[in-house]
Amino acid sequence: MSARFVPLRRGHYDTFAVLFVSFLLLSNIGATKLIELNLFGGTLVFDGGAILFPLTYIIGDVLSEVYGFRAARKAILLGLVMSIMASAVFYIVQIAPPAADYENQAAFEAVLGFVPRIVLASVSGYVVGQLINSWILVKMKERYGEGNLWVRLLGSTIVGEAADTIIFCLVAWSGVMPFSTIFNLMVVGYVYKVAVEFLLLPVTYRVVSWVKNNEPEYAELEERA
Repeated sequence: MSARFVPLRRGHYDTFAVLFVSFLLLSNIGATKLIELNLFGGTLVFDGGAILFPLTYIIGDVLSEVYGFRAARKAILLGLVMSIMASAVFYIVQIAPPAADYENQAAFEAVLGFVPRIVLASVSGYVVGQLINSWILVKMKERYGEGNLWVRLLGSTIVGEAADTIIFCLVAWSGVMPFSTIFNLMVVGYVYKVAVEFLLLPVTYRVVSWVKNNEPEYAELEERA
């Protein structure tokens, strides 16, 4: 019997799904550190995940805009599974007996020793925010067509990021930090994430346009329309 291999599927969905999940995992690790900046006479507090996490929404927008809600939901749920798996693996490694000459146990626990509450906050905010973001974008496109992409991108992000940020901050920090600090985290994190998506709109436009032009099945759908 000759060797058999499953042919690679056409298109770029797999690439964007991998990037989406990878950015999510990196953001969850970065979120374990709180960053404080003194700017313009005020104090800004945000978690390290805010540096990269907005890119997951941009990639999520590409998945939703080009491939639809079902395809985006598949990547979102895959990200959920991998986030839970990563947390479980880090926890198992954390509680495993360290080698006699391993001197970084405390550092490992401080950075990667996720507590169940943070994991719950992260996955809850992520799933709700991403699904809302994708659903709104797709529904707006179904109703109004291909035009006004910027309205879909910003409209879905404004609602999705709000849900994500509020859920994460309340679940993660309620009873642990003063509400004033939690509110600061909410406002700064939300404004930052929406601002990043707004500033990167030209990049998102180019990526979406490139994918649509280089996705064979999308081009075929346009020809039929």
